[in-house]
Amino acid sequence: MRAQASAKYVRQSPYKVRRVLDLVRGLPVEEARVVLDFTNRRAADTIKKVLDSAIANAEHNLALDPEELVVSEAYADEGPTLKRWRPRARGRATRIRKRTSHITIVVAETADQEEEVA
Repeated sequence: MRAQASAKYVRQSPYKVRRVLDLVRGLPVEEARVVLDFTNRRAADTIKKVLDSAIANAEHNLALDPEELVVSEAYADEGPTLKRWRPRARGRATRIRKRTSHITIVVAETADQEEEVA
């Protein structure tokens, strides 16, 4: 059984979010929470909220034990980019791209994780 949660239109670059997601992918959820608590990156707070939401979805919707869960998938897709302009010398302008992310975390039982690998 798998449960997932996502956060859309997060105002941070997917490249920066993926660096934090790589730290928690494949870990048990309690260990992933500890890693996120001590990760000194802005994305860690948002990712922890999404992880807590995925755990709550597994517990309430699928009646899974939260202590048995593992982060089976964690990825950040690119959302729409906000385009802004910055004035430059001699009357020119350059584009500033403010990127957004869609963060998705999937948690599964440890037995499911082992079956998918085998």
